[in-house]
Amino acid sequence: MDQHSVIGLDLAKSVFQVHVADASGKKLLSKKLKRAELMTWFAQQPVGKVGLEACGGAHEWARRLLALGFDVKMMAPQHVKPYVQGNKTDARDAAAICEAASRDSVPAVAIRDQNGQQMQALHRTRELWMKQRIATMNQIRGILLEFGEALPVGHARFRQAVCLWLAQETSPQLMVLHQLISNLLAHWTALDEQIAGLECTIRQLHRANAASLLIESIPGVGLLTATATIAAFGNCSQYGNARQFSCALGLTPREHSSGGKQLLLGISKRGNGYVRKLLIHGARAVIQARTRQPAHAQDWEVQLAQRRGINIAAVALASKNARRIWAMLQSGELFHTVQPLAVPANS
Repeated sequence: MDQHSVIGLDLAKSVFQVHVADASGKKLLSKKLKRAELMTWFAQQPVGKVGLEACGGAHEWARRLLALGFDVKMMAPQHVKPYVQGNKTDARDAAAICEAASRDSVPAVAIRDQNGQQMQALHRTRELWMKQRIATMNQIRGILLEFGEALPVGHARFRQAVCLWLAQETSPQLMVLHQLISNLLAHWTALDEQIAGLECTIRQLHRANAASLLIESIPGVGLLTATATIAAFGNCSQYGNARQFSCALGLTPREHSSGGKQLLLGISKRGNGYVRKLLIHGARAVIQARTRQPAHAQDWEVQLAQRRGINIAAVALASKNARRIWAMLQSGELFHTVQPLAVPANS
């Protein structure tokens, strides 16, 4: 097989499809491989470029191929789909992956290491348990409301109100309800403890990661945002400049221009929605805090919030923070706060 050939690998659970083409794009081989045969087959091939889609298990297979010396290019599925010719089959998917991998214009996805994937697993599990905790609170609130008990908003006040209700004398007719609420409260408490344990683990891993500690110095980028960003994007070296990173997070306007007329719409919301959400929430917290401080009255984000509203200002600051993250990860410099000029007392 030609040493300069490109291999397209269509990942699956049991049966994998490979498509091999030479430098000119001519098909050399199309073959199905079982899961146990895949790495043995690659070990027998000359080292070259391998293309695959970013999907479940893709990062692990990419790491194994990198260990064999292959040049692995992982791509987002939406960038591979335009190269599929005809109806969808595994063979045509592998051919499309091979074609997309040979195109320099198709962007690549950063291959995560095991530490990054572990951190991402912690964040996803925390997000799941938080949703379950909120669902449990709403379940308790809805059940007690049916029996005339309205519970307050807020975790601390909510827990206190439920405990007070459980401490009251209950009629024999409501013993089933009493036991049910007690079990739901115990489940909610267990979720609370599990979330706290996950956050403790995230904090420990964060303190051991220099890149995560570096970008945490940005106002609006806290523990969760820093660790989630590093886990998902590494040092962001796959992006050519800061604006490309902001665009990849969906924080820039979506464009629909034609005929020489430029039309900018709302933000594109493409890419990693979890990191985008954390950046926007952090930016909103910064704006709300600075709005109440006279020293920050002339800050651009505070003035923008007064003119256009806090949501638009929060997205603008989140986009700027994304560009700051890229710049700091490339330079290794800490964030330097720009202090406002002092106004003379007799001016």
